[in-house]
Amino acid sequence: MQLPAANLIRTSCLLLLLFPFLFAATINAQDASRSRQGADTVLTMWKDYPGATPERTPRWTYEQGVVLLGIARVWKNTGDQKYFDYIRQTLDRYVADDGTIRTYRVEEFNLDNILLGRMVLLLYRETKAEKYRKAADLLREQLRKHPRTSEGGFWHKQIYPSQMWLDGLYMAEPFYAEYAATFHEEAAFDDIARQFILIERHTRDDKTGLLYHGWDESRKQRWSNPSTGRSPNFWGRAMGWYGMALVDTLDYFPKAHPKRAELIAILRRLATAVAKYQDQKSGLWYQVVDKPEGKGNYFESSAAAMFVYALAKGAHKKYLPASSLRVAEKAYRAILSQFVETKPNGLVDYKGTVSVAGLGGNPYRDGSYEYYLSEKVVTNDPKGYGAFIMAAAEMEPIKKKNKP
Repeated sequence: MQLPAANLIRTSCLLLLLFPFLFAATINAQDASRSRQGADTVLTMWKDYPGATPERTPRWTYEQGVVLLGIARVWKNTGDQKYFDYIRQTLDRYVADDGTIRTYRVEEFNLDNILLGRMVLLLYRETKAEKYRKAADLLREQLRKHPRTSEGGFWHKQIYPSQMWLDGLYMAEPFYAEYAATFHEEAAFDDIARQFILIERHTRDDKTGLLYHGWDESRKQRWSNPSTGRSPNFWGRAMGWYGMALVDTLDYFPKAHPKRAELIAILRRLATAVAKYQDQKSGLWYQVVDKPEGKGNYFESSAAAMFVYALAKGAHKKYLPASSLRVAEKAYRAILSQFVETKPNGLVDYKGTVSVAGLGGNPYRDGSYEYYLSEKVVTNDPKGYGAFIMAAAEMEPIKKKNKP
């Protein structure tokens, strides 16, 4: 039976009106699986432990911590035991029955080595196995003895004396806060707040609101400004680490603590600056954030994922206004179109991550614009991949299972 012409016209118009919504629903349904796709890729690509390669000797590293934090979020969202098992399998490579940690050396006083402690605390909470409590205590002991600046800020590493880097806040403070909350060290929160406040004071640029990568109290480093001690450039991932550190630390920071409002104010200042420097056409951020016209500058994927996570979580937790979520949504759409590539087997590549960036060391890294542009850009770097999973999980409308 043929529909009358008027009915055909009405049906066609209705379909045209509905098409954008049907299209959006299809995209949303696909995107809603991205964190799980990423987690499943990790379990396939790095079957033994995050970042595993035939050439790499397994060691206790922050890179594994970033990936496992993403896996932990997917486990909490889905309740799928395989993700928890992967976390435990990885940690049990290192944590012995007596709580010692293979390849970890407390005397290195390296903040990077603290990050995996968050997974140690997760395993202790879930299993109550005493070895995880002892391992967490060992990492907490490092912070008690860790060298500090004259104002009490943690050095980034023993080999980088008198220096605070933005990276270090993510490496240490969320663990420090979770440990303090778990084992009732209320006085520790004064120290945790101090770390965020000090580094913002010493690295924040009043004109842009952006944060320089590092600060050298001694002014001895060639990269440090003789007057301010600051490094010379704004590196995207460094600010991404700092933003994620704030939102994750606030999960454990006492609501009645007098410094909580100050930490939220710091997060808001950072969010304002990050939004200001988002490229409006692409929705992304440059490797050196404030130099869009710089020769060779490019959109970098780990910073984008970290900003999405920090801004979205900050908005969801009501630390940040709704406008921050809109910035995150625009960036997340750009991440999916520019950096995420789904392979025929359903696994996901995450492209466009700078492999590393630091200050000082040997060979010497001078913090110049040219230095930041000289480091290799790679696919499926653990730091970028873990941040992508966290960003996807924060953006997805997934029903939470009965997990903490």
